[in-house]
Amino acid sequence: MAASEMDAADKQAWDFFSIVGWLWSPAFCILGHTNTHNLPPPRFKMKLSNPGSVPVYTISGASTARALPDWLARRRKRSLKDDVEYQNRVELLQDFEFEEASNCIRVSDDGDWVMSTGTYKPQIHVHNLSQLSLSFSRHTNSLNHSFVLLSTDYSKSLHLQVDRRIEFHTPMGCHYEVRLPRYGRDLVYDRQSTEALIPAVGLDADGKGEVFRMNLELGRYMKSYQIDVGGDDETGGGLQGGISVGSVTTAAIAETTHNLLAFGTSLGTVEFWDPRSKSRVAVLAGNDGEISALDFSPTGLSIATGSSSGMMQIFDMRRPVAMLRKDHGYGFPVKKIIHMTTVSQEKKIMSADKRIIKLWDEATGDPWTSVEPVVDINDVAWCKDTGMILTANEGKQQHAFFVPQLGAAPKWCSFLDNMVEEMAEEVRTETYDNYKFLTLPELKQLSLDHLVGKTNLLRPYMHGYFVASKLYEQARLITNPYVFEEERMKRVKDKVEKERASRIRGSKKVKVNQRMVDKILKKQENRDVVDTKAGLLGDDRFGKLFEDEEFAVDETSREFQVLNPSTIITQSTDPKAPSRYQARDSEDESSDGDDESPGKGEDDVVMRISSTQNEGGRIRDTALGSRQQKSVRPSREQQAQVVGERSVTFVPESRKKKKPVEEAQPTVRRDNKARRSASSNTFRKM
Repeated sequence: MAASEMDAADKQAWDFFSIVGWLWSPAFCILGHTNTHNLPPPRFKMKLSNPGSVPVYTISGASTARALPDWLARRRKRSLKDDVEYQNRVELLQDFEFEEASNCIRVSDDGDWVMSTGTYKPQIHVHNLSQLSLSFSRHTNSLNHSFVLLSTDYSKSLHLQVDRRIEFHTPMGCHYEVRLPRYGRDLVYDRQSTEALIPAVGLDADGKGEVFRMNLELGRYMKSYQIDVGGDDETGGGLQGGISVGSVTTAAIAETTHNLLAFGTSLGTVEFWDPRSKSRVAVLAGNDGEISALDFSPTGLSIATGSSSGMMQIFDMRRPVAMLRKDHGYGFPVKKIIHMTTVSQEKKIMSADKRIIKLWDEATGDPWTSVEPVVDINDVAWCKDTGMILTANEGKQQHAFFVPQLGAAPKWCSFLDNMVEEMAEEVRTETYDNYKFLTLPELKQLSLDHLVGKTNLLRPYMHGYFVASKLYEQARLITNPYVFEEERMKRVKDKVEKERASRIRGSKKVKVNQRMVDKILKKQENRDVVDTKAGLLGDDRFGKLFEDEEFAVDETSREFQVLNPSTIITQSTDPKAPSRYQARDSEDESSDGDDESPGKGEDDVVMRISSTQNEGGRIRDTALGSRQQKSVRPSREQQAQVVGERSVTFVPESRKKKKPVEEAQPTVRRDNKARRSASSNTFRKM
């Protein structure tokens, strides 16, 4: 820089700072319009943009969901035309947008103001957060590259413009502007020495990169910090340097701890300077590409670096080796790095490129959460000690994201906490609930392929078509009229399978005594887990009880029945075996009493008839079947049991049809002592 040019710049700065003392006093810096009325919570739509384990809610800005097709967006816009509630809606921050794009955003230290710059035309917006509204907007002569807030509110700000100017702004407007010798790449403010530090492009007379120092107390440029950025290219480049000239790309300051300065270069190195001695302390290398972002930790013991290749690294100030190395995965330069602390005092690091914002665990490097807007990100700001993140981005609307697990809602929108709890209980719907996406083979199955290109019922999109849900259901019903019954049967089957799965199933197959094993396992029905080695099943001493057939339990034996009277014994019936119960002719009763003839099974209905005619004994007519195998004379005990004229007893009969049995004509022996009754004649003829 020429001496005459430096003297002119010093004189210009001195004239400006001669009136800074009274103009920038707190009494003079009156805030813009304020509204002390208590406003009700605004109505707005809050969307869940990242429904993972750490949800992220989109408070304002463009939708972070899938981009809608143009025809669907137009249709929804037309449908909301007559919606009174939609027309009267209020955003969280009024006019939190620019006509084209926003470049930079900052939140004041007191948390009540947000200042952002954007285009087109180049302008500055200041929002009063306590009123959730735009306080004022201001146009500038050129685009803004970066700015810092010098006061705890918005009243004093320093702006780095793209036309090599630094502008000083107050509530009344642009107070003064200073010309820079070369284009600036970043802007930081050292509060201890009241110096504005501007890393710049190009080389000085010694072939070093420069960081310009403007002392706001003295009102003049101080000697620049000389940073090693490699030399110029062979072609040379004059004052600003050639195309491949090195530069100081970014800067950071640990203002809450040791106040050490860090400057990143295009060579991928980071130089640390002590502002007290104005000397270089150390140089940190090992980064891929040029340094694009820097940030000190709150303790000042570590620093996070971001490179143009998308790598984010964390270095301990006492070691030259990176403790953690993370890749964004997109290959874009890291634009912003912020150290954060959650409500549970967990240390997190936020890094952002133009595509995505990621939050990492500082200790382990595990990804915590992320959010990916549909527009490119230019800058990110965090409302300290809260879960609110604001962005400056391409596109009209600026974004505001709320992460409940990062922190509580800011005091100016505390109602967000209640809304998040309500949204957690709501059932979320997809974007295309009214439409069904079908491919061409699926359209052929529904016999809708003839509509392709002939009607707007099928909306082409990517590799398929959008079909209205009503049309899809009707075509599906016509193609398969039994679809309702199939769906019903499917749901019933799913419900039955679900109930079966909920039951406790415990089974164990053995060679011998399977019923004993099933009985032991059945006793564990009420347990959560069925133990197949409980009791005898897990005892090796009784292993042969379930393997050797010599130890098989005979459930038909008398000893088993005496010990287990309630056990139901199932016996397999042999159709060829002789029946247990037989019918007998009355005439062969006396002579052939020991002979057996095949008769009905034990499940047949057998009716016994007894009468006073034979003194309580059974009559010889056994045409209806009998359980008596041998003919015996009625005993006195049997005669004493008969009461009345005649008793009839039925035994359950099987449902199988039986062949008719020819009735035998028995020879009736007349008894002179008793006369034959009418009832006896009736049953004899059956």
